[in-house]
Amino acid sequence: MSAETSNANADPGRHPDGKVPAMLAAGLGLQMAGLAVPGTVLIPTVVFRTADQAEPLLLWAVAMSVMICGAVTILQAIRVGRVGAGHILVTGTTGAAIAVSVAALAEGGPALLAVLVVVLSLFQFVFSARLSLFRRILTPTVMGTVIMLTPVTVMPVIFDQLENVPAGSPPSAAPLSALATLLVIAVTVLKAKGPLRLWAPVIGIAAGTLVSGAFGLYDFDRIAKASWVGLPRAQWSGLDLDFGPAFWGLLPAFLFISVVCTIQTISGSIAVQRVAWPTPRAADFRTTQGAVAADGVGNLLSGLAGTMPIGFRPTGTSMIELTGISSRRVGVAYGATVVALAFLPKALAVILAIPGPVVAAFITVTMASIFVIGMKIIVQDGIDYRKGMIVGVAFWVGVGFQNGVVFPEYMTALAGPHLQNGMVAGGIVAIAMTLFTELTKPRRSRVEVGLDVSALNDIRAFLAAFAARNGWDTAMSDRLDAAAEETLLSLIRQDEAEVEPGPRRLLLSARKEDGGAILEFVALTGSGNLQDRLALLGERADENLIGREVSLRLLRHLASWVRHQQYHDTDIVTIRVDVPDRKSRRRT
Repeated sequence: MSAETSNANADPGRHPDGKVPAMLAAGLGLQMAGLAVPGTVLIPTVVFRTADQAEPLLLWAVAMSVMICGAVTILQAIRVGRVGAGHILVTGTTGAAIAVSVAALAEGGPALLAVLVVVLSLFQFVFSARLSLFRRILTPTVMGTVIMLTPVTVMPVIFDQLENVPAGSPPSAAPLSALATLLVIAVTVLKAKGPLRLWAPVIGIAAGTLVSGAFGLYDFDRIAKASWVGLPRAQWSGLDLDFGPAFWGLLPAFLFISVVCTIQTISGSIAVQRVAWPTPRAADFRTTQGAVAADGVGNLLSGLAGTMPIGFRPTGTSMIELTGISSRRVGVAYGATVVALAFLPKALAVILAIPGPVVAAFITVTMASIFVIGMKIIVQDGIDYRKGMIVGVAFWVGVGFQNGVVFPEYMTALAGPHLQNGMVAGGIVAIAMTLFTELTKPRRSRVEVGLDVSALNDIRAFLAAFAARNGWDTAMSDRLDAAAEETLLSLIRQDEAEVEPGPRRLLLSARKEDGGAILEFVALTGSGNLQDRLALLGERADENLIGREVSLRLLRHLASWVRHQQYHDTDIVTIRVDVPDRKSRRRT
């Protein structure tokens, strides 16, 4: 705590608990609202217009989406118990849900969409509570592939908006409006520097709107008719609890959307944790669990309100990187601004009046950035021939099913409409291939002991037998023994800092991989992160920490890498130990 406090005092902005001035927080919150609100408004507009829903229903859905997104961003910032990240995590309507939301509205109207979004939120609550159980399935390879397939499923719907113009409009109006939007966004992103780059989508929308206005496409009458203050008349049709064929046909797609939303929030939570502190830190998955839980609350509210799902938007992370201010007060200010905007129909009408071709060009750029985010997730995790095969096969299978070119006569009879969604089809393939890879890895050896020094003898016997089975010599056996001992001692010291007393258990598993050994320690959660402490070695001068640093230095010397994932009630430390080479054996 002392280290955190000193950091906060030295740089009050670059700290989630930083006490930045109220006017500064309000100004940054207003700026983020200018960046994020257009997308939050335009995405549900596209969905409800494409599904030919009535205008009062569209206005209600947009207002509810805006209000819920603002409220959830506040929840993410302030954190209530285990709900919320405690960071600036901007929430908006998710482009990944465009295609499935349109399908739900077309099949069963708002009532069917509402119940499917509620089910989606329940799955997010499950993900949040048991995130550690999904770590072998929701790998970066699977997460990145599913995110890359999101634009594949969305773009057919978006391209329909290119021709969504009033009857009798000049033939060149739609293409010129879309082209102006796309060119201005692209040029601004490619050539602008600093904060101006963040405003590229807004500048592009403004340019496209000006061009469309010259052709008479911009709906000024909508703005004139909108009131200044108030909410649209409630348009709530309840929940469709019949659970008919339409529900079961769309359920798999919505479950995959819950996975996509969860993946985006996990990625966003990890990203914001990396930029929210003066020095980079290892990701705390307890924070990530809170972020996913807050998204679940938001989607539950969205379902009950009869609007589309919401999810993470990267605006807050980009703003932190540019300004160096990560105080959660900025997140609260942004959320309050967006909630207030929901009560200003005329301000929302300015965005709702934007023509379809401009909206299509804007969302095309958004989908392009989502595709790149998926690629980054895959590449940053490190890609080998196995991961490359999973990504390549899953992606192109998804593209094939989305376009109906993979034996459609057989697949439709076999799985009905489930596999017509590219994200569902590709996601299933990625998960199946990942599970196959996991199941065919060398069998794990396991032992369960108490989280106590007295367990060392049992651990040593377990690792000695493991080394013997794999044909390793004494040098490798001793290295495994020493690495396990230092990890156990570090976990015990961390555990001693916890207030809650009581016996704790440790599950140790070991397997051979690529010539080395992977040891995984699963224990109850503690207060610190081994990765952070390994990174800080040599930077602290506190004499009370000398004993602990010696232990951690030994662990860093013995293990090739250390990964520490902290969840609520669970700590997972994974280390890799390579076989010592001959030179190191001679020195020892």
